[in-house]
Amino acid sequence: MAKIPPGVGPRFPQVVVLFGATGDLAKRKLLPGLYHLASAGFIPGCRIIGVSLDDIDADAFRSVARSALDAFFNRKITPGDWDAFAGSLDYVPLSAGPAALKAAVDAARASLGGETRLLHYLSVPPSGALPAVRMLGEAQLVEGARIIMEKPFGVDLASAVTLNGKLHEVFAEEQIFRIDHFLGKEPAQNILAFRFANGLFEPIWNRNFIDHVQIDVPETLGLGKRSGFYEQTGAYRDMVVTHLFQILAFIAMEPPTALEPAPISEEKNKVFRSMLPIQPSDVVRGQYSGYRDEDGVDPQSETETFIALKCFIDNWRWAGVPFFLRTGKRLAEGQRIISIAFREPPKSMFPVGSGVGAQGPNHLTFDLADASKMSLSFYGKRPGPGMRLDKLSLQFAMRDTGLMGEVLEAYERLILDAMRGDRTLFTTADGIERLWQVSQPLMEAPPPVRLYEPGSWGPKSIHQLIAPHAWRLPFERAWRNPDQTGG
Repeated sequence: MAKIPPGVGPRFPQVVVLFGATGDLAKRKLLPGLYHLASAGFIPGCRIIGVSLDDIDADAFRSVARSALDAFFNRKITPGDWDAFAGSLDYVPLSAGPAALKAAVDAARASLGGETRLLHYLSVPPSGALPAVRMLGEAQLVEGARIIMEKPFGVDLASAVTLNGKLHEVFAEEQIFRIDHFLGKEPAQNILAFRFANGLFEPIWNRNFIDHVQIDVPETLGLGKRSGFYEQTGAYRDMVVTHLFQILAFIAMEPPTALEPAPISEEKNKVFRSMLPIQPSDVVRGQYSGYRDEDGVDPQSETETFIALKCFIDNWRWAGVPFFLRTGKRLAEGQRIISIAFREPPKSMFPVGSGVGAQGPNHLTFDLADASKMSLSFYGKRPGPGMRLDKLSLQFAMRDTGLMGEVLEAYERLILDAMRGDRTLFTTADGIERLWQVSQPLMEAPPPVRLYEPGSWGPKSIHQLIAPHAWRLPFERAWRNPDQTGG
């Protein structure tokens, strides 16, 4: 086992109270993630107390955890590591109440000995969040604890303010970690490294050199059993406020004074404060054909399963530069792309027909998928006589480093950060409330939904939204395959 660098993990053993411990997210991500963090030595000691509506005991919860690892853990499970992890698990049914939960936490802390830290993870639907918070308050498990909250963080400004107010009655803001798994991904964090560790790009990272930015997260997946939940939420609330705007902040923020949580959060919030309100005329809402026939969906539903929008950041760096965002369900491809289009030269000396500009401007492209890649496109001369230009590219893939095995899954990284008290990749109450504030015009007067066919790229009107530019997806040219010679 590789030696864990100092400072990567928390200093003290952790007691984790996992609400929603038998739910889908816990099985797919949280229990496998906690197993990896514990077995790889990232945590100096750990006890996990599952809490859910299921009336089961600790042995049954261990069976749930083992099944989750067998189904979703993509590394090797050794008998010794599993036995140690199974021994760290306990369970308290929600019906047992605050006193039983307090007793289980006290027993876990006693078994670890010495100084410990307490982390609560609320992997519950919105309706279950505040009851869980109240239960923690009644169990006197608040002091010195940290709490991870899952989205959505309200559905509009009023509900976000109310939710934050209720949370702050029990937990201080610095104890609350609002999670966005997009920001836990290695490629998203690489944006900060790319921008601020290199003298090459930061000088041109502004309105003088950048023409427009696209953040494009189409999904091929439908809704499955989530259609009832989604009917009350829609693509904008589900994806844009909680994910795409957070990525936008990484792209647009000013250099922080230090690579520390408070300065980074402040620069992100400055971006949100500089955003102009989202105008309904700059938004395309779509709904895939057949959505209204799904379980839990109103036959006359106006809920969007697709959204594309144009927004602006009204500050010195970005004045006049449009940011185009797109996401939706049942689309042609599943991608996570940031594409930055640079301004074209003001005048061309190349002859007509040479090919200059024929394939669009230079682009810097980040692929935020787990096997992250980035590409910088440029024009170069085609070999041979005459002056013919082709679009070429420099490409880098995470696998080129030979360190893909070191990458932490997004939830693992974020859980580890919360244990350390590092709020760099988490959102704040001020930031969330500001995003709902700029969303108000859209919330109050949403444009009608337009139907699109599953497997397409959304309603046709998305092309009018981005004109005179064009969407980068679908790509005209595929990424090079590094396994092929010359790739």
